[in-house]
Amino acid sequence: MDYTIRLAQKKDVTAILGLIQELADFEKEPNAVLVTEADLLQHGFGDQPLFTCFVAEKDEKVVAIALVYIRFSTWKGKTVHLEDLMVNQEHRGSGLGTLLLNEVIKYGHNLGVKRICWEVLDWNDPAIKFYESKGATLLKDWYLVQMDEASINNYIENI
Repeated sequence: MDYTIRLAQKKDVTAILGLIQELADFEKEPNAVLVTEADLLQHGFGDQPLFTCFVAEKDEKVVAIALVYIRFSTWKGKTVHLEDLMVNQEHRGSGLGTLLLNEVIKYGHNLGVKRICWEVLDWNDPAIKFYESKGATLLKDWYLVQMDEASINNYIENI
């Protein structure tokens, strides 16, 4: 494996957004990505970054990302949330996902977190098997709950 894992830099934003779109396509949500390069620059590399991103390069091309952020659990305290771990299609099965997950786990460990969490689609069997092989636990009795922008606006209008 000739991959380099490093922290993302501003110059990587186009590639990061490309991998985010590739993930949306894979997850059958090709029109769901609303984030822009400007959003990524502002919120990942501005004065108060909201996320940290690790990238994997091969031949100086970004081919995978792991994007994380800190959140707070009322039960566990500081927590790392893995928003997305995306490996470009042609590099899957190369061990690159493990390298990126290792980086995320080391990052959380170095921060002293008590939990690292993420979601995986119930039909993504390769990802489920991958995460379980790493010792992760799938909480099958929990539901993921979200409100999209339209739901938020509708709610606000009715309170």
